[in-house]
Amino acid sequence: MISVPEAFKKFRSRLELSEREQADASRRQKEIRAHMDGSFDIASDFLTGSYRRWTKTKPLCDVDIFCVLGLQERPYRDKPPSALLRVVEKALAEKYGEKNVKAQRRSINVLFGVAVDEEEQTNDQVMSFDVVPAFDKDDHFEIPDTDTHTGWTETDPRVHYDKALEAQKLFSGEWKGLVRMAKKWNAHHGKPIKPSFLIEVMALEVIQPPFGGDYRYELKAFFAVLADRIDEEWPDPAALGPPVSDGMDAAQQQNARAELMKASDAAARAIQLENGGRNGDALRVWRDEIFGPLFPLS
Repeated sequence: MISVPEAFKKFRSRLELSEREQADASRRQKEIRAHMDGSFDIASDFLTGSYRRWTKTKPLCDVDIFCVLGLQERPYRDKPPSALLRVVEKALAEKYGEKNVKAQRRSINVLFGVAVDEEEQTNDQVMSFDVVPAFDKDDHFEIPDTDTHTGWTETDPRVHYDKALEAQKLFSGEWKGLVRMAKKWNAHHGKPIKPSFLIEVMALEVIQPPFGGDYRYELKAFFAVLADRIDEEWPDPAALGPPVSDGMDAAQQQNARAELMKASDAAARAIQLENGGRNGDALRVWRDEIFGPLFPLS
């Protein structure tokens, strides 16, 4: 039987994107870029979000692609944000079909009809992309945001990337792995923390170096601290947009706190079982109560 430390090592590896997944994501993003370039004046485009920061977990979905619009599209900046999102949605629907394209708060989600099996596998295929239309503003960007009174949010995903890179370096190269595990817990439990980027933002402050060398204890503590601080306001790391925590109301924060405490308690119980020689039972707790089928039992 696999030991718990070995299981975590294998789990960490499973959460990393394979070469085939990266190849499929690359193919899809080139396809989207080509279509957007044929439909709009695009000044530049680039992959961003958790995929770019290497904190994206599996199954691979909602990969962010920024499409910075050129001067010909500038009149949309003077219209409601929904007008820009609607025209981008229409353009993408022409290629991918109306049922596979949906406008969101700040982006257009494009589905590719990829199914997830019982083991949360997709045959190394990306499930969806989020296409984010943007405009240049000074040395950063602004994007449509239908949940703000101004209708637009200033942002700079390059700052988010740099901060994640620095955290990874300070935490002995294990920060991203820990964040991916926490995101996997979040996804497996119906995403009580929304958006999942909030986990990263909190992790930038909560996870303090050096790495203790043991994911079991790091995660137990991480869940507990997140539970204790989930109702705080968590600003945009780039200090440009609204708080990242603005997507959750008081009831959602209360539910997230309860789920996080359950996760911390389950981690403590798994550690106790392992210390008592019940390795198989400990593995089952980590898999069944915390992370789901991607956590290995053998």
